[in-house]
Amino acid sequence: MSHSNDDESAPAEGRASDAVVDQIQRQILSGTLENDSLLPSERDLMEQFSTSRTVIREAVATLASRGLLEARPRFRPVVRKPGYDTALNSVGSIVQLMLQQKGGIESLFASRVFVERGLVRDAALSANREDISALKEALAKNKNAIADSETFYETDMAFHGVLYGIPRNPIFPAIHIAYCSWLKPHWGQMLRSPERNEVNYASHMAIYTAILERDPDAAEEALATHLSTAWEYVRETFGAP
Repeated sequence: MSHSNDDESAPAEGRASDAVVDQIQRQILSGTLENDSLLPSERDLMEQFSTSRTVIREAVATLASRGLLEARPRFRPVVRKPGYDTALNSVGSIVQLMLQQKGGIESLFASRVFVERGLVRDAALSANREDISALKEALAKNKNAIADSETFYETDMAFHGVLYGIPRNPIFPAIHIAYCSWLKPHWGQMLRSPERNEVNYASHMAIYTAILERDPDAAEEALATHLSTAWEYVRETFGAP
């Protein structure tokens, strides 16, 4: 008999947890629970929702997995109102599993190429003075880091990151951060050298020059050549055919 009761209680607790998750999520999205504020204590939540500690902890774990709470052992969870970066981070573990499949890294990299081809065309047509200045500054930092491959990698990503900011669409910078996060563990396997950094810097200069000259076709061609060359250089590292 006790076994039967246990089987019945688990779904009931699950349903109770879902209800708590739904209500707390609504409070976060509406701003009732402010971003960066502490979640009410377990005891307060138990009273508020008339439920058990187990249900509250289950709800907190679910909300944390969705990126709506930052939970650490022995500390009250912190409210994290979701942005585009939160949404992308929430699928990060799924993407990492996909990257382990055959062709996964190449597919993700190809999607980055597709996005950036559009971004450089847009930059060539619409970049303003501040955008050009930001690209020039990022390019200078990239050049200064040629002798230091670790720093060069960071300035390389920063140069590309400027392109994602030019459309003034908050989704694109979030996508750039996601690409960097998803690809960096694999890109860390690349063989780097000052000579290779020189080649990449020259490619960045070609992209910048085409944007400066307001030539979207040349900008797209420079970007596609740059990333295609980069992939050919590292494909064997990832076991690509």
